[in-house]
Amino acid sequence: MKFIADTHIHSIASNHAYSTIMENIQAAKEKGLLYMAMTEHGPKMPDAPHIWHCINQWEVPSFYNGVNILHGVEVDIMDADGTLDIDDKILAGLEWVIASMHTPCIKPSVKSEHTRAWLNIAKNPHVDVIGHCGDGRYDFDHETVIKAFKEYGKIVEIDNGSFGSRPHTESNCAEIARWCKKLEVPVVVDSDAHFAGNIGVVDKAVEILTAIDFPERLIINADIDRFEEIVRQKRAGLQR
Repeated sequence: MKFIADTHIHSIASNHAYSTIMENIQAAKEKGLLYMAMTEHGPKMPDAPHIWHCINQWEVPSFYNGVNILHGVEVDIMDADGTLDIDDKILAGLEWVIASMHTPCIKPSVKSEHTRAWLNIAKNPHVDVIGHCGDGRYDFDHETVIKAFKEYGKIVEIDNGSFGSRPHTESNCAEIARWCKKLEVPVVVDSDAHFAGNIGVVDKAVEILTAIDFPERLIINADIDRFEEIVRQKRAGLQR
């Protein structure tokens, strides 16, 4: 399976990542990717960049060195009410918004609270992608939540970077993918790279999807026409 985009990538703007934007672009080009997204953490992560980094990222062209650049963010979920650490006005002007749970921002609680958080995130019109929700520390009612993702048009991320770093990711991602397959919810396969050499590396995520015979037509970054249609729709609605 060939992928044309990696839409979850970090740079040294976050101190726990190790490559520059230029190095990331070069790596994406060398991997044969047509698109990459800039998705630094929201400002409530302890070592995240200042909010100005998010606002000013349009200094990076939309096309550079043979790679299309999506200007985005990995925004942090702060509570079960679905509060995010970036203002809606800013999110409305970005091309790719991933919402994720991280322990410094939202402490793991009980299944019902995690479920409530995802249901509230599903309703947020500025969120495009549900980030690494296979994290076993944030167990939730898969059927209920993925039905909501379907209803509100969210894309579910299968995050290669989570394997080995977040507990029970493999079994949870398989179960989440089964529900996405059953309900026909689109997914995006990402590296969550924190080093340029890992951009486009999605082997573990592919193994999970292959094992359950997940349909390629539901993987948005496995087809250029499908992916670019989603990008066109997103860009048409930007408020800048």
